[in-house]
Amino acid sequence: METPGVDSRVPGAAAGAELRWMGGRLLDATGGFVGSLSPRIPGEQDFTPVLHRLTPTETTTSVEPEIDYEGLPPGAATSTHMLAGSVAGIMEHCLMYPIDCVKTRMQSLHPEPAARYRNVMDALRQIVRTEGVWRPIRGVNVLAVGAGPAHALYFASYEKIKFSLSDSVHPGANSHFANGVAGCVATVLHDTIMNPAEVVKQRMQMFNSPYRGVLDCVGSLLRRDGPAAFYRSYTTQLTMNVPFQALHFMTYEYLQELLNPHRQYNPSSHVASGALAGALAAAATTPLDVCKTLLNTQEAQAVHLLRPAAAAATATTSAPGARHISGLGEACRTVYRTGGAPAFFKGVHARIIYQMPSTAISWSVYEFFKYVITERRHERSRRRGGGDRDGAK
Repeated sequence: METPGVDSRVPGAAAGAELRWMGGRLLDATGGFVGSLSPRIPGEQDFTPVLHRLTPTETTTSVEPEIDYEGLPPGAATSTHMLAGSVAGIMEHCLMYPIDCVKTRMQSLHPEPAARYRNVMDALRQIVRTEGVWRPIRGVNVLAVGAGPAHALYFASYEKIKFSLSDSVHPGANSHFANGVAGCVATVLHDTIMNPAEVVKQRMQMFNSPYRGVLDCVGSLLRRDGPAAFYRSYTTQLTMNVPFQALHFMTYEYLQELLNPHRQYNPSSHVASGALAGALAAAATTPLDVCKTLLNTQEAQAVHLLRPAAAAATATTSAPGARHISGLGEACRTVYRTGGAPAFFKGVHARIIYQMPSTAISWSVYEFFKYVITERRHERSRRRGGGDRDGAK
């Protein structure tokens, strides 16, 4: 997340040396400060920078610099992003899973009388009272298994593409275009891993779900519909998540420029930016999320509604005499036929309530782990540098 004057490349003073410009000072390849840049003669138009070598006294008396955790070491960046992203994804989905369960049920087009809720808190109370205290987290294990690798790939690809594209489009500065493109590409890779987990999760979240557990659900889907059942909503998921993540990342980066212009580790700004970005993106993409839920759950009454109108249409059958809703267009028609335009915003409040803390948790945990990992590497590098200097003495 680059800003002007931070982590831009500067030619080395010696052949083969690598220096980085940071806050008016020069860093060598190990992160140690080697000097500062200042004008040759103050007041002159020729503002030629001169490198002043810091003496040992100046080095010891200077203020300890803020760790540049946004400008990660090139050799360690990918592993750092993957580890931080994996932890962030698992925590985000597991902590917010009960709200996600409520969202899935509130998006049902034909809810059972016992599964009609006034709001999120009413839904949680009814689920716990009538179905047991563990019912809101049923299926969380499959989501945790999918979220780890999916978010590791998601954040690693986002950071790599963002920095590479920013250097090409707008060197030395943050580029909203690069942020949006990076978010879109990261989403494609993320959803490839997460879509099967989403299908199983939402099947188990529905009221009166017939499955005994995750393995029973997976086996049942494979027997009846084959592997295609796990990717039936993939194109709809991408259609929703690409604009969601592009809007999410662009809003997050924009808010970071306002709330955290120096791009230091600032938990409050990460939480606020993540929550607002998630809420805005969630509200804008709710209609597509309703269609995705329908494609994943294949509600029996919604499928039954399609039979008369689709008798002559070609469709892939999942069992003799049965069919399924396939594709975004058919899902949109089903949703509209069921409840008109308002049906596309079923569960919008639950989706916003889910996404605000969810994205806040994801970004704050991700930035925290990225900061801690980078700080430890900085300390190790500094200790190695100190040992080298002691040996030279």
